Amino acid sequence: MELTLSAVRDWTEEGVAELSIWFRGNPASVGSFVEAPASTYTMTATGADIWNDADEFHYAFKTLTGPGSIVAKVLSVDNTDAWAKAGVMIRETLAAGSKFAAVYITPGNGCRFQARTDSDVDATSDTSVATAEQTVIVAPYWVKLERDVAGNFRASYSSNGSTWRQMSWNPQSISMSSNVYVGLAVTSHNNSATCQVQFSNVTITDTAGQQWANQDVGIASNAAEPLYVAVSNSAGTPAVVVNDDMNAAVTDTWTEWVIPLSAFNDQGINLTNVDRIAIGLGTQGNITVPGGSGKMYFDDIRLYQPTEAAE
Repeated sequence: MELTLSAVRDWTEEGVAELSIWFRGNPASVGSFVEAPASTYTMTATGADIWNDADEFHYAFKTLTGPGSIVAKVLSVDNTDAWAKAGVMIRETLAAGSKFAAVYITPGNGCRFQARTDSDVDATSDTSVATAEQTVIVAPYWVKLERDVAGNFRASYSSNGSTWRQMSWNPQSISMSSNVYVGLAVTSHNNSATCQVQFSNVTITDTAGQQWANQDVGIASNAAEPLYVAVSNSAGTPAVVVNDDMNAAVTDTWTEWVIPLSAFNDQGINLTNVDRIAIGLGTQGNITVPGGSGKMYFDDIRLYQPTEAAE
């Protein structure tokens, strides 16, 4: 973020000696997906839920064209909430409000079939027709989700991976594009906790040769990078001051950064003739090495007279 001042500014008037900037970022992502040993997958995730009109979860996925199915054995689910969810999903896009169908194993609400039948609307569930049998299921358990050529989704569960029980909410008709994302979904249903889940025996139709991809969906997060301020005169090299906290970008509460103006003056900046200020992340002036991703917020950028030390 760079601002060219409309007129030359004298940063020494009225005895000012400090630059104050308030900033806030987003926490670092805790989402992960690891295969070890072979064909056993460990995922971690936070997130409010896969529910309402926008989801927050971690997704490991491949792409599917047309009809298909996914099967997985949910080996374990951390009890971060009774409604923490771990299961299989078919999803139209990677947007938070995308249409989806999914069948999950939860720590306290059994095996559940849920869906969003249109983009950016509240998700729906099998709650009204859930059976007593399915509501007491816990990991380890098998789940399956199928899409047919007409766009009907059917969910089922199994204790052994061979004898399947169709869920009473079947089928759910959801109009999705032919090309969709299919994979494993995890949410902690608790933004302050990380849910760890293990899967095995994952099979997906017509995805041979594809590598897994994984990412957070709907969760705001930042990569940890240095935060800096650069001040310059009209014809000169900027003076750069870097925040002492190398994790400033993942600070998720409003924080004041006070910089003595002498830090710029000592680098040769004429404080009576300031015409440009820039705030950035990473290495100032870097245009070749990709940086991290995320969003930062800045407010109340001001000059102050020296702060008096407390007696």
